[in-house]
Amino acid sequence: MLLPYYQETLTEAGCDEAGRGCLAGPVFAAAVILPRDFRHPLLNDSKQLKESQRDELRVVIEQKAIAYAVASIDNEEIDRINILKASFKAMHEALARLLIQPQMLLIDGNRFNPYGNIPHTCVIQGDGIYASIAAASILAKTYRDEYMQQLHEQFPQYGWKENKGYPTRYHRDAIRTHGDTPYHRRTFRLLPDQLSLDGEEKW
Repeated sequence: MLLPYYQETLTEAGCDEAGRGCLAGPVFAAAVILPRDFRHPLLNDSKQLKESQRDELRVVIEQKAIAYAVASIDNEEIDRINILKASFKAMHEALARLLIQPQMLLIDGNRFNPYGNIPHTCVIQGDGIYASIAAASILAKTYRDEYMQQLHEQFPQYGWKENKGYPTRYHRDAIRTHGDTPYHRRTFRLLPDQLSLDGEEKW
């Protein structure tokens, strides 16, 4: 069972991102404030759940959360500022959209840029430890998956409906065959041999 909170007095928001390791598409982040008595038997790190379970939990989280918000940073900005900064920016934007300002932030991972004067705690693999981070991971993941499924309709040859933009063999073979798209992250290693799409050395 996940822990319901980190401390007993302050209003906490859990934050997590999805899509950091993808070759294409935005990075999404969510911030969630849960009631202290929130419990659900399925709630866990989104990566440990089936897609149907994540979809079921998304509905519950959105109904039961005290406040939640989701934000994204597109691939062009990821290329401009790098994926780590883009992940932090997405989290900041999600926090800014919360209707209730939290007094404490629980961040999945080991690094974070402070958000205003709100104290934060970074928790490695926090989405498997704290309920609010797990809830944020589910929202970020389901919103991003939904977005990539929509992009799949425009670019079905890349298999984004299944791989969601992650560097699977199918995805990389498609890049090799068809080239990249406006949604690919150009600063990422799109092809593992570091060749450009026309076969010349990239650097």
